[in-house]
Amino acid sequence: MTTSIKATLQNSYTVKQQQQDNPSQYCTLQWRRDQLLVMPSIVVKQPYMPALDKKGLLVECLKRSPVNLVRIDPKLGEARLRFWADACFAANKPIFLRIPSNDKQPKPVGSVLSWLKRLTEWLTALVFLLAVSPIMLGLVLLMRASSPEPGSLFSSQWHIGERGKLFKVFKFRTTTLTQKASGDAARSTMPSIAYQSGLCDGEDEQNLTTLGLWMRKYGLDNLPQLLNVLRGEMTLTGPRCWTLEDAVRLSPEAQGNLNRLPGIMGSWEVEAESNLLHLDSPTL
Repeated sequence: MTTSIKATLQNSYTVKQQQQDNPSQYCTLQWRRDQLLVMPSIVVKQPYMPALDKKGLLVECLKRSPVNLVRIDPKLGEARLRFWADACFAANKPIFLRIPSNDKQPKPVGSVLSWLKRLTEWLTALVFLLAVSPIMLGLVLLMRASSPEPGSLFSSQWHIGERGKLFKVFKFRTTTLTQKASGDAARSTMPSIAYQSGLCDGEDEQNLTTLGLWMRKYGLDNLPQLLNVLRGEMTLTGPRCWTLEDAVRLSPEAQGNLNRLPGIMGSWEVEAESNLLHLDSPTL
């Protein structure tokens, strides 16, 4: 029998996730109109639902469900958030981090001005992308020549966008595939994830390739983020782009600032300062 998630008004189910795909954690599912809310809970009210243990089953349930979007509580932790984010991505369902509202947020501009601003940034990002395309092509050739390992030349990681929407940021891969895979496997088995200092990148600095270290030094690994601007997920100038693991560690007050569209320049500036501090640390 196929398990499915059916949308009903004023319905809630509390289940325990405990299998290999996700660490053990109680969660409560609530349907509000066309939205599915995923929140932490310690009280079991409904029978066990296997679809919340296996990613494949959850993807199928989300595909068959009339739910238009998913909102998930950051208190569930990074592992559970990534589990749901991957499932929603596979099911083509948008997922948002449930963050508190911030009264200090600037009021949105008019629809015409907002459209013009978006069009200007889209055209600017397109021009930049065309201008740096020879550099990106050269980096691709260098990556292919310097690394005998077959695999993707790009890496992606979950970040928090406008109104708390989760999206993947594109970057050039700067680590070895074998070491990166082993690192991801080790992190998936840990109940808690250690803090990582890298911004917009969760890759282990110890696994950096020689070319990857040079690319990070000059920020060339961030060039594919122009694709995120063209997709409307980021802006050229704006606040810092928070990674998922960093966002869940913010205070509720700081999480209220995640409602704004993040900018690639703000993240690159913070990342450049972090890299400079890291390079200067042996001399302190």
